[in-house]
Formats: sequence, structure tokens, C-alpha cells
Amino acid sequence: MLPLQKNTGAVRRFAGLMRFAGWLQNIPNKVTPPPFRLMQIGSAFWQSRVLYVAAKLNIATVLGNEHLTANEVATRVSAEPDTIYRLLRMLAAMGVFEETSPRVFANNRLSSPLREDNPNNVRAMVLMHNSDEMSRPWYEQLESCVRKGGVPFSRVHGEELFDYMDGHPEFDALFSRAMDSVEALSGDSFAQDFDWGRFERVIDVGGSKGSKSVAILKRHSHLKALVVDRAQVVRDAEQHWAGCEASALLSRLSFQPGDLFDSVPMATSDRDIYLLSAVLHGFDDETCVRGLRNLDRACGGTGAHIAVMEVVMAESGANFAGAAFDMQMFMGTRGRERTLSEWSRLFDRSGFVLAEQVNLQSFAKILVLESKQ
Repeated sequence: MLPLQKNTGAVRRFAGLMRFAGWLQNIPNKVTPPPFRLMQIGSAFWQSRVLYVAAKLNIATVLGNEHLTANEVATRVSAEPDTIYRLLRMLAAMGVFEETSPRVFANNRLSSPLREDNPNNVRAMVLMHNSDEMSRPWYEQLESCVRKGGVPFSRVHGEELFDYMDGHPEFDALFSRAMDSVEALSGDSFAQDFDWGRFERVIDVGGSKGSKSVAILKRHSHLKALVVDRAQVVRDAEQHWAGCEASALLSRLSFQPGDLFDSVPMATSDRDIYLLSAVLHGFDDETCVRGLRNLDRACGGTGAHIAVMEVVMAESGANFAGAAFDMQMFMGTRGRERTLSEWSRLFDRSGFVLAEQVNLQSFAKILVLESKQ
């Protein structure tokens, strides 16, 4: 099969920019006295908490395009004026919001993605990661689980993450909104840097409301997409898109309840491709093998391909983003971010060969699998 990589030059430039960004990120470690730098890192949670409160109060949306005094903001969000001023002053010092004149604040480039009217808003992601559900495991059980093993989230809440979401619909909805906002972080490079045009149907396993499928369908008018996820996730998915996209596009988008570890739709030809985006990193190796073998059975010798979109960790000297994602997976699940050699061993055990690694203008890559059958 011909390579599925597209936009090679743009992808190479993006990789160079990311290496430069990583170098810039390490400058404070080089120029700040070590004791002071450690104090900065040790108190970084102060920054995440003030950002969380600003997101919770929806201050960016309240500000909109206006310049408001701290007192006016406080009135609109039903808060105490002096503490709102102090909160906004710290955030402005961090570069989030701008103090345009004494005690008067406005949105800026960094605060705009907290606005709910911003199509690239990440408010739900900030709220989810700083919620009690996701914060308490870091504070209460991280040290114990580092010493003795186990999953901090399960230790705190008494059940695993997805089981917890099944019984807590409000958190489940927040988690789903946060996952839908991932495109604001990664863009749609997965849709433009991979040659989806070779196929006729995308089977998006674990695709939530189908935002990635919609992005792909917009670029390829001949494609159809089937989104597979938990019943409560897909139940309202069609209604979610009604009126948001053209009816011609939505006619090519369908939904089906399913589970990678139970039942997924069968492939019908080699023009089908399964998409697993940020699914496998949430599970341990044995569970991943079980799910991938189930997927191999669903391929049924048709020659269908699998596109696994995940972070691929460096074998050594990992960048901060990848290492941080990996610790988040440790905190919440039995999964992990994996190196290419770890992914390859996993695929080999599951009955697949890694046919191609497609690089993206993103922190993730698409690993293309073919069945050994």
C-alpha cells in the first residue's frame, strides 16, 4: 500500500518548532537560581487553582469583548469585588487576561480560549482536570501509589474511571465535553496530514460525539463514518450535531453503541479503516491486547486497516508534554503513554504489524496497522 503520509514538509516544520519550543521551555531552569526555580515548580498548583476558579466563574465569557472593572465582573459573577480583583491581578500577571488600566480587565489572546463563544475553547478541559474527581487522586494517593502501585483515582473513588463515569452523569458529561475540546489543542492535522481519501468508511471506535469523524468527512465528500462508543455517549450525539453541520454531511455520519472489548462493527472490505484516537493509552497491555484481538476478528480477513492515534514517547529524553500525559494516565487509569518499541510489541502480540507511522502537526502520531491474517 502506498504511504498514507501527507503534507510532509509542513509536518517536518512543525516538529522543528516543537523542538524549539521545548528548548525555550527549559530556559527558566537554566537562568533561574535552582532553589527559587524549585519553589516556582512546587507552588505551580497556585496557578492551576486560580485558573480553575476563573473558568468555574466563566469570567472570560462574562468579559467578552468588553473592558470591565473588577467590581463589574464581581457583580456579574456574584462574587466579592476585592477578591475578584486579586484573582484577576494574579491571572493577568501570569499572562491570562490583561489589566488595561487600574482595576480594569479585558480578555487577551491567552484568556480567549476560556470563552464559551470561542470555537477553540478549552474551558471544559480546565474544569475537568481541576475537578474534585481528578484533583483528589493527585493530592491524596499519588505518593502511596508510587510507593506501592495501584491507580490513585481508583484508590480515592473506589472504582475505575469509566465505571465511575457510568454512575456520575454530570462528571461523565464534563469529561465528554473536555474530550471534544481536544481538537482545540491538537487542531485538525489528523484530518489533513493522513490520506483518508483512500478509504470509503471510517469506523471511529471510542469516538465520543464524533468530532474527529466530522472533521474527516468535511475534507472527503465520498467518505462515510460510523462512530462507536458507550450507549450513554452516543445516545444524544445525533441531536448534538443537528443544525450545526450541513444535512448532506450528517447523512454520511451514523452512530452505534459498542465497546472495543466486547463488540465492534465488522469490516466489509479493505476500504474500511478503524480509527482509535486516544483509546489504548487508557488501558494496561493485557487489556489492549484483548481489545486489539477483538478488532482483528472484526476485520475478518477483509484487509481493513486500523489507525491508532496516540502519543509516541521518545525512547529516552522524553519531552515535558509526553511525560506529563503519562503521569496523568498513571493517576487515572491502568494505562500509559508508550514508546514506539512498546507500541510495536503490543501490536505484534495482538496479531497486527505496524505498516506505517504517520507524523502529524500535533503531539500525536497515527500508527497504521495491518492484520497478520
